[in-house]
Amino acid sequence: MYEFLSSYKIIGSIIVIVLGTLIRFLTSKSLRKIRVNFDFQKSRMVVIYKIITFLIYCTVLVLIAFIWGVDEKQLIVYISSFLTILGIAFFAQWSLLSNITAGLILFINYPVKIGDTITILEKDNNTTGEIIDIGAFFITLKTPEDLMITIPNAIILQKNISYRTK
Repeated sequence: MYEFLSSYKIIGSIIVIVLGTLIRFLTSKSLRKIRVNFDFQKSRMVVIYKIITFLIYCTVLVLIAFIWGVDEKQLIVYISSFLTILGIAFFAQWSLLSNITAGLILFINYPVKIGDTITILEKDNNTTGEIIDIGAFFITLKTPEDLMITIPNAIILQKNISYRTK
């Protein structure tokens, strides 16, 4: 009887893993079509794909935990403890959270792309450079003097910008 339950758990786990992989594959195909139809940059879609893949596999792990008999209360305590620690870390580093949020906004819905030249307009000192990378926390610019400058994403959203697209 116990061997039957164990084989049931193994088969159920394999089915969940296969379904998760299938969903990830279908999501990948859909994202490729979206990228082509809406002319999104490949680098932007790679980040979105990584986030979706992470969420899919987290769901797969939770489902496998339920199949193997992890108590829901124990799992909820673990997840709530993790989220509490994460929330305290974000509260302690509020600028970190704002930079991540600004990075998502810049990445998804901002008129500039990698390769565009921007000028950050300030009172005393304007900064001009080509966008080399839009990361989760910083934008990397290459100045005409071949200097690499990283600017926090939150600053980019707060400043006035002039830009030229390629």
